[in-house]
Amino acid sequence: MTGRPTLTVSTDDPTPPYEQLRRQLSDLIEYGVLGPGERLPPLRQLASDLGLAVGTVARAYRELEVAGLIISRRGGGTRVAVNPRRASEEVLHERAAIFVRDARLLGADDEEIKSAVTRALGR
Repeated sequence: MTGRPTLTVSTDDPTPPYEQLRRQLSDLIEYGVLGPGERLPPLRQLASDLGLAVGTVARAYRELEVAGLIISRRGGGTRVAVNPRRASEEVLHERAAIFVRDARLLGADDEEIKSAVTRALGR
């Protein structure tokens, strides 16, 4: 990320540090500042640069990976997903399928599942 906007974490902000970092990286990816395939700093390096625990940076990366925005590979580093929007959509569909499966295991029918999703969207 040389020459890129600086990532910052504010201790005065009530938002948890991992969320501040996640949000900044997500925005950089969404607006194309970090392009597909671009490598992100290693966990330890970014944690050291920001004065954070490695676990804090790991959580931000993990949430970005679950959202389909980045891909981490042992030995290969962490990179921006080739098609972050598509990856996010695939993750959304996968999670929806898991929710439906779990709801059915609890005995819910289609109408109850739809009702639960509608209520969740209204929050």
